Amino acid sequence: MKRASGILLPMTSIPSPYGIGMFSKSAYDFVDFLAEAGQTYWQLLPLGPTSYGDSPYQSFSTFAGNPYFIDLEALIEEGVLTKKECADADCTSHPNYVEYGDLYEKRYKLLRKAYERSNISKDKDFLKFVDDNQSWLKDYALFMAVKDCFDGASWLEWADDIRLRWDNALDYYYAQYAEEIEFYEYLQYKFMQHWMKLKKYANDKGIRIIGDIPIYVALDSADVWAHPDLFQMDEDRKPKAVAGCPPDAFSDTGQLWGNPLYRWDVHKNQRYDWWGRRMKHCYELYDVVRIDHFRGFDEYFSIPYGDKDATGGHWEKGPGIELFESLEKQIGKKDVIAEDLGLITPTVRKLVKDSGYPNMKVLGFAFDVDGKSEYLPHNYDKNCVVYTGTHDNETLMQWYDGLTKKELAFVTDYMNNARTPHEEIHWDFIRLAMLSTADTCIIPMQDYLALGAEARMNFPSTLGNNWKWRLSSKMLTKKLAKEILHLTRLSCRL
Repeated sequence: MKRASGILLPMTSIPSPYGIGMFSKSAYDFVDFLAEAGQTYWQLLPLGPTSYGDSPYQSFSTFAGNPYFIDLEALIEEGVLTKKECADADCTSHPNYVEYGDLYEKRYKLLRKAYERSNISKDKDFLKFVDDNQSWLKDYALFMAVKDCFDGASWLEWADDIRLRWDNALDYYYAQYAEEIEFYEYLQYKFMQHWMKLKKYANDKGIRIIGDIPIYVALDSADVWAHPDLFQMDEDRKPKAVAGCPPDAFSDTGQLWGNPLYRWDVHKNQRYDWWGRRMKHCYELYDVVRIDHFRGFDEYFSIPYGDKDATGGHWEKGPGIELFESLEKQIGKKDVIAEDLGLITPTVRKLVKDSGYPNMKVLGFAFDVDGKSEYLPHNYDKNCVVYTGTHDNETLMQWYDGLTKKELAFVTDYMNNARTPHEEIHWDFIRLAMLSTADTCIIPMQDYLALGAEARMNFPSTLGNNWKWRLSSKMLTKKLAKEILHLTRLSCRL
């Protein structure tokens, strides 16, 4: 990856009059802002359909897209929805936050109206899309249709015939819920149609898209239901063990994520075919892929299913470099960012080095008072991506305002910025990241705007108030674009 920079802004945070970011005019306006500011990258969070908890890292499918992002304005232009219908289904009770409960109640009803008026079954492009994506779409659409049939219950709670995918049951449900299945196929068709148009616009403007994928998939997903042999499941298709992180300085009981673990022996015997299809699909959607929790490919933490926390877990060996060698053979050499944050062992460092992928550096982790942190810019190799923060961390200003006197003294000494006014302090850190030797620099939009705790995206291992912050279009000013452009030129990232 050449020396360049970009901005991290989730699709959910794009300005919109309909309660959540979409592939609409506002998204195109943000692309224009990126181009005006001299940026090369737009980094997103995962685009998959979200389940309970609204986390983009817990999706009903590894391959499917989130129907919330479908452009309602385009559907109005198509004539399958009216402005009044969209206005009546407005979910903007708060201008700066996504109200997911409201969305769930209103958006699918609206999209169903669009489907019913679309006459989509006679659309040749739609039929081709369905045929081209049979390897995942058929299972996903059936999965969602059956989930509706069982009032949204996890597939682990379905009737045995369909839970265990008996042949006669599959035939029955395909026939019984043909219209529901087509509805979910329609949603994926529109998602892909609208996204690819936006992506082309970005690429034509010189903006590359950085996508984000979790290493694991959700237990309640079409992937696990359709391919239980790829995961550590028992004969009754219940997980034997699940993913998480061990106890550490931040948590005495560790983190229990609950994702089923892979059967790496099966993946190896199948020449990592599922991973090859997964990554090939990713590169249809994105130009660069960030893989979350990269260390799990070296060693992964296995927790017995049913445990209440991570204290009973243990480490097991992952596939290592063999997986990435196989992927390169299947899909060619691609741009990947390895998220290697957290406790990093020598074997993880070796895996990252052997892969050749750039790893991540976060300034918010850099300022230990002993001054020995590998995240301090003077310790960087060129082949890395530096961030002021990530979606899981405090915003830059929230972090800065929470420093102890001792930490603040070290930061001020290192930055030599005792005279910088508080309202401008964020620029010192952004400048430090931009002028570093890291080939790539990505700044969260919240940090350019000097926003505090109100704009934090996620607090790990909590539910209820995450993934909600939204950008106001008034924040994307010509002045801000000009300031970013100046710094981008100064740091030779243009």
